[in-house]
Amino acid sequence: MTSPSTEQHRAIAHRQGPVHVAVVTVSDTRTRENDTGGDLIQQRLIDAGHVVVFREIVRDEPERIDALLERIVVETDARLILFTGGTGIAPRDTTFDVISRRLEKTMPGFGELFRMLSFKEVGAAAMLSRATAGTYRGRVVCSMPGSPNAVQVAMDNLILPEIEHLAWEVAR
Repeated sequence: MTSPSTEQHRAIAHRQGPVHVAVVTVSDTRTRENDTGGDLIQQRLIDAGHVVVFREIVRDEPERIDALLERIVVETDARLILFTGGTGIAPRDTTFDVISRRLEKTMPGFGELFRMLSFKEVGAAAMLSRATAGTYRGRVVCSMPGSPNAVQVAMDNLILPEIEHLAWEVAR
């Protein structure tokens, strides 16, 4: 059950209109033609009435991820920046490392809840995910794994139910 203040915040946030979102796929192999995770995020956002103001695929290289995050903050009005991919423990998975260094306020619950929900789907392998979220320069940044199933879990259960509330909180 949610508190009255949470419901009030959601109601106020909903009146602010569609949320502007940036979508970034981190991958060494994905192209626009086979970026199923990015496509899923974009379609879920559009179906929910939000606006994708930026979308790009970036190689899993820390300098490129970092530069792209800065570019999004400077050049767009995205309130949420959603990263997919590069959150595992393989040597090339660097998204978590870059994002976690930039976060000004962390939202540990995002990763915790994501892993809890993933555990129901993939079992103990859920512990391999370094999904994370927090705020950076007035934006909410969420980083989730790149598989379509993981994207669906994060979008449907965590991000979309609170997207307006998240955007409103960082813009206050």
